[in-house]
Amino acid sequence: MKKLVVQWERGVSRVALVEDGRLSEFYLEGPEEKDRAGNVFKGRVVNVLPGMDAAFVDIGQGRNAFLYRDDLLPAHYEGEEGRKPPIDQLVQTGQELLVQIKKEAQEGKGARVTTRFTIPGRALVLMPGASYTAVSRRIEGSEEKHRLKAVGDRLRQGTDGIILRTAADGVSEEQLGREWALLLNLWHTALEKAAPHAAPCLVYRDLDLIPRLVRDLFTDRVDELVLDDAELAQHLLALLDSMSPELTKKIVIHREKRPLFEAYSIERELERSLRRKIPLASGGYLILDKTEAMTVIDVNTGGYTGTADLEETVYRTNLEAAEEIPRLLRLRDSGGMILVDFIDMRLEEHRQVVKDKLEEASHRDRGKLQLLGWTRLGLFEMTRRKRRQGLDSLFFQTCATCEGTGRIYRGFP
Repeated sequence: MKKLVVQWERGVSRVALVEDGRLSEFYLEGPEEKDRAGNVFKGRVVNVLPGMDAAFVDIGQGRNAFLYRDDLLPAHYEGEEGRKPPIDQLVQTGQELLVQIKKEAQEGKGARVTTRFTIPGRALVLMPGASYTAVSRRIEGSEEKHRLKAVGDRLRQGTDGIILRTAADGVSEEQLGREWALLLNLWHTALEKAAPHAAPCLVYRDLDLIPRLVRDLFTDRVDELVLDDAELAQHLLALLDSMSPELTKKIVIHREKRPLFEAYSIERELERSLRRKIPLASGGYLILDKTEAMTVIDVNTGGYTGTADLEETVYRTNLEAAEEIPRLLRLRDSGGMILVDFIDMRLEEHRQVVKDKLEEASHRDRGKLQLLGWTRLGLFEMTRRKRRQGLDSLFFQTCATCEGTGRIYRGFP
């Protein structure tokens, strides 16, 4: 059972994804979120750094954005390091150019931007200048994939590229064509808006949080969209009526006296999942620490003593942790390198089952959790991509006294 729980209050949007009664994803956005991933700016290059193959770009958001050379070059340069021109041959200080936020600003760092633009719709993604057609890997059946590939080839024009998303499965060519025309119009409008204005300025803004997540997450795989605001419900019904009318019957208005997020234990589950020490149902627990370089997770048996022998107790604890860890990484939106210190297991077959459980639990993650396997030290290595600020930065601030270490220097004894 999968539900989207939506709350809008005083300009603040909150969306929770609940799967089988457990909170899996949480999104929060205020009324002025101009530096969100997907927004397009006309920026000005303020500094070119040949030693880093990068440039800083002023997009009018306080901190300058960071533009890597690889995010400036067309996709066909990937894997051809020797052919890539240096950054100072691609951009110059003072130059104005269009860039799109690829990764939001976070923890003292400016946003990461790209010139490989993507303009998403419900079933399609427009990629100006990409010159290829791609079909979502999640679409099953070779016949449908071939049909959509042919439709995409017919729709795209000139140097534009197209991605047919999972929501394109079974959609008619006529309907896809209407959405494609809409996306082209959005992009051309952004170009027209950019032309007369001096940098820095915002020229294309992606949808606000709630309609954006309805577009991206509310598919036939979601059983209900629950909200407590009748006016917002009417707005979403109108939006869905033009996109996916068959989903309108899945919108449910929460009418209980108990507040919506309390009814679904959203706040309680958030508080539990953002702790450093996270209990497991068996009595074991996880310790999750975020460092500058990576996220480190330690698995412990805690109060779980098992019923057979030590190896079985360790195996069961690790298996439970392997199911919980991908959910926590999704919920926190943790990114970068991740190391998990599972409890040592003697049997190779147990290690393989734990890895399989991690892989199974990671399939739901849109952040593309990549499992790299066991290191020589017996740690499990993963990486995860993220585009937005993690929940840690939204709900916590670093202590000004200890600077986040949890310890205060007492002086020389």
